[in-house]
Amino acid sequence: MKKLLAVFSTLIFFFVCFLRIRRDTHDFKLEKVVFRSPKLSANSPLTILQISDLHNHVFGSDNERFINMVKAANADLIVLTGDLVDKRTMTFDQVFSLIERLTAINEHVYFVSGNHEWENGRTEEFFNSLRKRGVIILNNRNTCITKKHSTINLAGVDDFSTEHENLSGAFSNINKAYYTILLSHAPDIVKQYDTIPADLILSGHTHGGQVRFPLIGALVAPGQGFFPSLNKGTYQLGSNQHLYIDSGVGTTRLPIRFLNQSQLTLITITHE
Repeated sequence: MKKLLAVFSTLIFFFVCFLRIRRDTHDFKLEKVVFRSPKLSANSPLTILQISDLHNHVFGSDNERFINMVKAANADLIVLTGDLVDKRTMTFDQVFSLIERLTAINEHVYFVSGNHEWENGRTEEFFNSLRKRGVIILNNRNTCITKKHSTINLAGVDDFSTEHENLSGAFSNINKAYYTILLSHAPDIVKQYDTIPADLILSGHTHGGQVRFPLIGALVAPGQGFFPSLNKGTYQLGSNQHLYIDSGVGTTRLPIRFLNQSQLTLITITHE
């Protein structure tokens, strides 16, 4: 009887784990975070939808569920923080279909490259196709955006982990009086550069560890090895500077997530 109970309990445990893996990998959520700054006008919050590390994953027929969440978020702008495709992706049809639907919803879609775009072998073809579909690529440069009476700087660097970044180029001639956001696929950039003139840094790359365990958190993340110090969520870098790492929506290598559900993030920046 004890052996039978042990076997039954083990089967239940693995079945529950299977259900959790399936949900975390194939069902996504909308994470919400808020940052405050006196640099924004009062009563004029700015909303940003961050999508990271898709890795060519498709959610439902033609990403219908994904698109419905994007519409419901109703963000002022959309930022894509790298790895839309995987280095093994052979055809871009699925991701281009998604991009076309995103730019139809919101004309303000910005992108910075991840390591998988550079490792794919069709990098320039992919970038040019994004441009043709209305995506603004912040390849070591910046732009100024005014929404709801608030103006921000949006800067972007090409992927740091593959050494394509040019931080000085990204911040060239920037107006420091405005709230400044840096898009950097890899969060490790904050360890390499002592001074980054941004109020907020938005990253991805880590997948939140992809597989997490209670009390331990992320086991491993690219570029950081085991038990990464920068893996998911908000990190305060200075009195008025934050790093936010989105754990992403796709997977790579192991096609599973555990205790780390796929997500998009709706970021609200409001007056202090």
